[in-house]
Amino acid sequence: MKHYFNPMSRALTSDWMLKELDAEHERIVIDIQSGEQNSPEYRAINPMGKVPTLVDGDAVITEAAAICAYLADKFAEKGFAPSPGSPERGRYYRYLFFPGTTLEPLLSITSLGIKDIKPYTMGWGDMPRAMAAVESMTPVTGWALGETFTAADVVFGGTLAFFCGFNMMTASPKVASYVERLKSRTAYQESHVGF
Repeated sequence: MKHYFNPMSRALTSDWMLKELDAEHERIVIDIQSGEQNSPEYRAINPMGKVPTLVDGDAVITEAAAICAYLADKFAEKGFAPSPGSPERGRYYRYLFFPGTTLEPLLSITSLGIKDIKPYTMGWGDMPRAMAAVESMTPVTGWALGETFTAADVVFGGTLAFFCGFNMMTASPKVASYVERLKSRTAYQESHVGF
């Protein structure tokens, strides 16, 4: 497997997942500061020119959450995802998709000073609704799906850690405790050196 990576990108999430799985791979650093992501060679791999990208044989996976889901299924024996068809799989998908489809767009536009967001016109609702969802999804103890750490924690928890770390959202005591549990994991510390 090849993991196209830059430490100043969402590739931190997929890097963390690879480290949690102890998955053998080649890391290829893309220099986004110099614009390497826009080179014809990289755009042939990822037409969006975004990082991360995972290449596994003929499979090309983009988007950090999709990479984490792919890796959890590829290494199913490691238990980072509920089995397909199980009742927990639906909850798992919610944790994987909520950050990218709801939380990140809302917090990003809010950070730009856009305040008059009508929840019925935007797919991500408004800040009170999103924060209520975050609060309801954040575990009091353990991990997103219970006592077993999964890719849901890497994606959902990693997003919370990012936004709290950059003061783009205020963490409740429950969210702050969950983020601290995530940050205590060895793989998190190895992938987030300097952050």
